[in-house]
Amino acid sequence: MLQSAINVLFQGRNFIRLLEGLWITVRISLLSVLLSIILGILLGFIMTKKNPVIRVITKIYLEFVRIMPQLVLLFLVYFGLSKSLHINLSGEFSAILVFTIWGTAEMGDLVRGALESIPVHQYESGRALGLTEKQLYLNVILPQTFRRLIPQSMNLVTRMIKTTSLVVLIGVVEVVKVGQQIIEASRLTAPLAAIIIYTTIFFMYFIICFPLSKFAGRLEQRWKD
Repeated sequence: MLQSAINVLFQGRNFIRLLEGLWITVRISLLSVLLSIILGILLGFIMTKKNPVIRVITKIYLEFVRIMPQLVLLFLVYFGLSKSLHINLSGEFSAILVFTIWGTAEMGDLVRGALESIPVHQYESGRALGLTEKQLYLNVILPQTFRRLIPQSMNLVTRMIKTTSLVVLIGVVEVVKVGQQIIEASRLTAPLAAIIIYTTIFFMYFIICFPLSKFAGRLEQRWKD
């Protein structure tokens, strides 16, 4: 029975289909992460402003995203937004939009925390040396900020990659959906196929996420040394 389950993985185009589904997962994750990093850095700088109106708006945005489950956001965008605006949003676009909204909020808060953790005397010392604001940030503040930010941001990136499995519920045919299709097609002839297929999917996610975690760990250790 185990051999027949293994055969299902390589039967026809099943393994190729899993790789194609993985590419969709990676594409959604990559675009969402890139947009979240860019927008999150901008949001993080905005969140450090002392303006009370800006602080209230960003606080509401952050808390809304944190409280609202990503699955509910996916449904709101894919079903609610499409219907209310009378536009046809693809599942993949909806997923990228939702994960970008979520990732931007989380990344912005990480950037804000990293910036505010820089001691005040670092700013004062830079200005006392005659550095302009641009030189101060480029040469003093940002290098320290990135050292604090990268390990935490890598954790966010891996969370975003794993959370993309939710997009199966709005019809996106990514790696988990392909796995379900293969299992459904072979459940009578190979009952153990689910174990083999989901183990393969696990290792696919592992191959993507583990190097990111190791990379963040090495950077953190190097900067500590």
